[in-house]
Amino acid sequence: MNTLYSKIGPEELKKIVNRFYDLVFKDSSISHLFKTDEDLIKKKQYMFLTQFLGGPQIYSSEYGHPRLRMRHLPHKIDHSAKEEWLRCMKQAIQESSMSDETKEELFNCFPSVAQHMVNS
Repeated sequence: MNTLYSKIGPEELKKIVNRFYDLVFKDSSISHLFKTDEDLIKKKQYMFLTQFLGGPQIYSSEYGHPRLRMRHLPHKIDHSAKEEWLRCMKQAIQESSMSDETKEELFNCFPSVAQHMVNS
């Protein structure tokens, strides 16, 4: 099966997640939303994206159903936080070694999900 996960591969996905959080943790407009253990945040994001992009169901096997909106409700996520999150993700993807086509396909997975997380 040719999933987006199989196109990207686990190592490239890890690089994107690490770069994304390097940007997020330094961004004063959204870093406050990520107050817990940075390594655990990266691990969970990697596991979730693996599953989300068509790879093994490693997030659900360890943490149960993602329930994204519910898990994000304790955090005040407004339109500007969503836009900054997307900007960081886009930059991390653009800096990867994937083809432009795969970069675009990957980024296009995020805007509707990010919009769904807006809660204030």
